[in-house]
Amino acid sequence: MATDLYTRFASSVLFPLHERLKGHDTPAVRRSLERTQWLDGTQLVALQLERLRKLLAHASSQVPYYRDALRERGVVADDMRSIGDLVRLPFLTKALIRANVERLKSATAGRLARSNTGGSSGEPLTFFLGSERVTHDVAAKWRATRWWDVDIGDREIVVWGSPIELDAQDSIRQWRDRMLRTQLLPAFEMSDARVDEFVARIESRRPAMLFGYPSALTRIAQHAQARGRALDRLGIKVAFVTAERLYDEQRAVIARAFGCRVANGYGGRDAGFLAHECPSGGMHVTAEDVIVEVVDPQGLPVPAGTDGEIVVTHLASREFPFIRYRTGDVAALGTKRCACGRGLPLLERIQGRTTDFVIAQDGTAMHGLALIYVIRDLTGIEAFKIVQETTRLTRVLLVRGPEYPEANSARIRAGLKARLGEDVDVELAFVTRIEPEASGKYRYVVSRVVPHEAESAVLHA
Repeated sequence: MATDLYTRFASSVLFPLHERLKGHDTPAVRRSLERTQWLDGTQLVALQLERLRKLLAHASSQVPYYRDALRERGVVADDMRSIGDLVRLPFLTKALIRANVERLKSATAGRLARSNTGGSSGEPLTFFLGSERVTHDVAAKWRATRWWDVDIGDREIVVWGSPIELDAQDSIRQWRDRMLRTQLLPAFEMSDARVDEFVARIESRRPAMLFGYPSALTRIAQHAQARGRALDRLGIKVAFVTAERLYDEQRAVIARAFGCRVANGYGGRDAGFLAHECPSGGMHVTAEDVIVEVVDPQGLPVPAGTDGEIVVTHLASREFPFIRYRTGDVAALGTKRCACGRGLPLLERIQGRTTDFVIAQDGTAMHGLALIYVIRDLTGIEAFKIVQETTRLTRVLLVRGPEYPEANSARIRAGLKARLGEDVDVELAFVTRIEPEASGKYRYVVSRVVPHEAESAVLHA
């Protein structure tokens, strides 16, 4: 791996020190993963089965929810003879987590970090992560980064929008980012003027890698090309994309504009770091830490190569177990081995979920997740969908739970107006279920406004 002296210092000294201070043994886990990735399929399955038994033994004795669920089904950890025996275990769903969040905590758990989702699933979810889980997910991401001849400490531009990251930009986080040569650009703020600034930052920064939403990097790439700004000679090696489905046209636009390869990543805060693309094109499952099943609508396993719902068992989640967790995403298990030689299994045709950009009343384009974060942490909401009809009207469909406080309605209106414009009408409609699109896919932020229409609306306001 070709790296400069500072990168080697950051990856071998600074970042390991940072992780040690947090109580994580991330470097050791990463080194282990870099050895096990070359195991063959049989060896990896044996490793998974050993870790699965340990996870179930812990859950059955220390986690109230699983103590009851496994006893009810007569499941004993040592009885698990193959990965196929997972079908004996119950599925875990968002609804079950919401109803049993305290009972899913291990009695021996250390300090748990509160986390949440709602990114594009439309189902707000709060859960907890233990140190082991965080360590393994970070190590898996680090391993995948190194596949592309870049490492922690190489210059990086991150185009992101989660408040978990943006709100964490305190002095310690800013110091860490400076030391690791990472610069964060807010994906929620994508007006033409703002994207001009992003392009200038990328030009001056000359990063070795980019990281962000496919839609956000595509917008920056298209904007730079429209302005005649050449970004393909900056020495960027790779653009890592995640959190949304990556479309072929987006991959082509990003690769052309930045003059680099595009590496797709798949996972989530809830399910974990599930799979990542290698330079040979294989979407490798982090098989040492996760078992991925693909099931049909009845919950039955489907053969490799057949599309179905992704179900995840995270083997490093003892403190708050995720066992047979239904993600709601659609993909197929691969049928071949990757040309890179790694024994890690593959995913194919990851459908995932997508979000749109939305257009504020003043013409500012922002990532659709900016609106989702207004709603996702509010109590009493089981599902939602945001539809931007025009720059003057946005509708919100809400499935209320029994604990929905009426004050939520005012919070939603105020939060959306703060992002879209104070004169925007925000209509709330309470429904019993959220219907899919005509295609059968679910989209939880839909904008029916196109940029040139938004500009016209501003001119005639």
